[in-house]
Amino acid sequence: MPLWGELLVAAVIVVGLIGIVVPILPGTLLIACALFVWALVVGGWAWSVFAAAVLALVVGEVIKYLVAGKSLRTDGIPNRTVVIGGLVGIVGFFVVPVVGLLLGFVVGAVLSELGRTRSLEQAWRGALAALKAAAKTIGIELLFALVATSIWTGGAFAW
Repeated sequence: MPLWGELLVAAVIVVGLIGIVVPILPGTLLIACALFVWALVVGGWAWSVFAAAVLALVVGEVIKYLVAGKSLRTDGIPNRTVVIGGLVGIVGFFVVPVVGLLLGFVVGAVLSELGRTRSLEQAWRGALAALKAAAKTIGIELLFALVATSIWTGGAFAW
């Protein structure tokens, strides 16, 4: 693959990494698609690099959900709180630029927990627990995406 092709794949991977941190784009999916196109064009040994990188992405996704679920269960927070927080966060993203996603998530989680617990103090604790679980999932997904990116970088530029 010519250098410009490698740089294009790298650019899509960077956009995917940004999509993980700022959950607007499907970051992991973008990275996997960029790696697939790269392996398709390069062929041969590139498929083993692709397989190793995608395995890292899959492991990260599995661990992300296991850790988030355990964290929420430990704090006694239903999945509904995270879903409502996420939906209100998406609306918040369009209503309040830059900080709307985070603000909307917190407002949605507090409202969901307030409806469940009928206590503002418990609702706030529940929203913070949901926010902490969301931050853990972003961190885990980013870590494994960086591992996959490192695998690709080593494979793409070593040969």
